[in-house]
Amino acid sequence: MTTAPDATTYRLIDGKQTAEAIKEEIAAEVAQRKAAGQKTPHLAAILVGHDGGSETYVRNKVLACERVGFESTLLRYEDTITEAELLAKVQELNEDESIDGFIVQLPLPRHIDTNKVIEAVRPEKDVDGFHPMNIGRMVAGLPALLPATPSGIVELLRRYELPTDGMHCVVIGRSNIVGTPVSILLAKNLEPGNCTVTLCHSRTQNLADITRTADILVAALGRPEFVTADMVKPGAVVIDVGTTRVEDADKKSGWALKGDVNFAEVAPLASYITPVPGGVGPMTIAMLLLNTLRAAKGEVYPK
Repeated sequence: MTTAPDATTYRLIDGKQTAEAIKEEIAAEVAQRKAAGQKTPHLAAILVGHDGGSETYVRNKVLACERVGFESTLLRYEDTITEAELLAKVQELNEDESIDGFIVQLPLPRHIDTNKVIEAVRPEKDVDGFHPMNIGRMVAGLPALLPATPSGIVELLRRYELPTDGMHCVVIGRSNIVGTPVSILLAKNLEPGNCTVTLCHSRTQNLADITRTADILVAALGRPEFVTADMVKPGAVVIDVGTTRVEDADKKSGWALKGDVNFAEVAPLASYITPVPGGVGPMTIAMLLLNTLRAAKGEVYPK
C-alpha cells in the first residue's frame, strides 16, 4: 500500500460523483427498456414517523428515482401505526405486481419488531438486501439482492481500482446492515475481495492495536469521530460509513453530519478516504436503484 506522509497526498473517494455515474448507467438502461416497450422499474418506500435522518434519506431516494426514470411511491405513516397494520401494508406491496421492489425505512418505532418486518418482505422485492434469504444467498456465493451500503462500499473500491487481494481489512461494527455483510463480501473470492478480514465490535480488546494493522479500515459503528489518528496505519484506505447528526449552532439547520472517523486527524495519514457527507451515503442510494433494476429484470429471482 502507498503511504501518505502528509496531508497533500491523500485522495478523496468521491461517493457522490461515483453514484452519479451509476445513476447515468441505470438511466440509460431504463430509457432502453422504455423504448422497447418494457416495464418501467417501480420502487416504493414505507416511512414510519418523522425521524429527520429518515425523512432526508427517503426524500433523496424519491429524487433519485426521478433522476433515473423510475416510478416511485412513498407511503407515510405515523409512529402510532401498529405492528399488525405495518405488516399488512408490507403484504399489500408484496402482492402489488406494479411494484418491483420496496423498502421499509429503518429505524422503526420500538413497539415494532424490525426483524419481523424485514422477514415479511418477499425476497424478490427486498431491494435493501436485508431478508435472510438474500443474506444467505450472499454468504453461499449465489446471486442475491445485496445489502445496499456494503455493496456500495465494494463498488467504490472497484471503481477507484484499489487493491484488495490479500489485504488486511478491519471492519469496526458488526451490524446486520453494514458491518457483518461487508466483512463477508470483502472476504469472498471475488474482485474486489480476497481480503483477510477482522471484524471488531464493542467487546473487542486492544482495538487500536488491531486497526493499526489495517490496509483497509471500514468504520461502521455509529459513533461520531470515534476513529482517531492513533488508530490508523499510514497509507490505509479509510471508509467512513457513519452518519450521525450532532448539534452545531453554527449551522442554519442546527446540526451537522459527522462520520465515525475524525477526518481532520485521519485524512493526512490515509492514502484514500471517504468524506462525510458525500462518501458512502450516495452510494447506498445508487445501489438501491441498481437492486430495483435487477428486481425488475428478474435477474436474481426470475419472474
